[in-house]
Amino acid sequence: MPASPAGPPPADGLLSAARRNLRELAHGLSHASHPPTPSFADSPRRWLRLMPYAVVLALAAIFIPVTIQVLANDYGVPGGLAGALAVGQAAPLLMLAHRPLQAWWIVFAADIVGALVILGQPDHAGTIWPWPPPVMVGYLFVLLALGLRESRRTAIGVWLVTGTVGLVLHLAASSRSDGSALLLFILGGLVLVIGAVVRERGDVQRRLVEQETISEAERAQRTLLEERTRIARELHDVVAHHMSVITVQADSAPYRVGGLSEEAQAEFASIAAGARESLAEMRRLLSVLRSDGSRGELAPQPGLDRVQQLVEATVRAGLPAELSLASDVREALERGGVPQAVDLSAYRIVQEALANVVRHAPGARTQVSVTARDGNLTVLVVNDSAQRPGSPLETSGTGHGLVGMRERVRLTGGTLDTGPLPDGGFRVAARLPLPPNRPPSSSATPEEQ
Repeated sequence: MPASPAGPPPADGLLSAARRNLRELAHGLSHASHPPTPSFADSPRRWLRLMPYAVVLALAAIFIPVTIQVLANDYGVPGGLAGALAVGQAAPLLMLAHRPLQAWWIVFAADIVGALVILGQPDHAGTIWPWPPPVMVGYLFVLLALGLRESRRTAIGVWLVTGTVGLVLHLAASSRSDGSALLLFILGGLVLVIGAVVRERGDVQRRLVEQETISEAERAQRTLLEERTRIARELHDVVAHHMSVITVQADSAPYRVGGLSEEAQAEFASIAAGARESLAEMRRLLSVLRSDGSRGELAPQPGLDRVQQLVEATVRAGLPAELSLASDVREALERGGVPQAVDLSAYRIVQEALANVVRHAPGARTQVSVTARDGNLTVLVVNDSAQRPGSPLETSGTGHGLVGMRERVRLTGGTLDTGPLPDGGFRVAARLPLPPNRPPSSSATPEEQ
């Protein structure tokens, strides 16, 4: 049996939807959608925080006397009653800075009472009913504050209530009505739309700023993790070299050193087995760290002996750079007094510092100095301000290169000092600790000595 075509929605479904929408509108009119905090409350500038209060104070100071004068002179309302109506219609403007919805309730009720009071007065030629000009202008300011602060549902509810009450007053006294109710309904809708557009644009910009902040934090964290992974790979190469030496020495000890007891030979065999196991574990870990399958990272890691080549390559790239490698550093490198972690970290710091100069200060004269004094290896890279005409390759830095420098310095237990110079240049100073000089062991073989 074929299915019957779908008929119109049941009447109770339409009624329930209408009741639900009416409940939502009523909830929007009775519950503010924002906390009672004024605009610009979080601004660091004091004058911006005080500006909403100054604006509403000026509005109240202007509209209260103007409303009293218009009601008393143009509509013939007695002075005391005109003053009370003016206070009810204009004094709540002071609440627009933090409670615009509550201010609307008071102002709108006072405007309705004012319209009824004016209706009881003799008709004066040239007057506007039901909304006198000061009432209409002040009400538009209220609607603007609502559009800037409240939700779209609340704005629609306020707009519909305004139009409904204006229509009722027009039907109740059509002879006195001159179209101000319709004019306020149209202008009020435009003001609410403008306020809502400005508010939603501000919300979008605020969310974009928050997202950019989160993205920048994520990029910094990702850069930090990538640099730590790179350091871990390089540290593996450093440690693996020494572990391999230990393994070879432990395996060859029974052949190089005569007269070893069986216990000593077993001990050397145990040391060699432990070293091989550690190397195997490190290789498994390295296979995870090198998940990109790159083979270039398996090459020997650079050190201070290649800083001269690095500086020469930078000079060929158009950066006037000079290197000062102290003689004590050369001696320490020759006798193996610079640990591989320190050697590699010093090279990477110089490499990153020169790369930053190329990116941010093209053509700047740069001085690279490496010294070894007081048990520390000091790496100093100082550049002048950019000399090459034109804009730099990068107008703003993220600081990710400095993050890598700090990680390497922290790995070796040293200190890092970076910052701009008064002449527009930049300074990078790293101090990496060196092990104390140890005299050769008396038990070492002549070849080792």
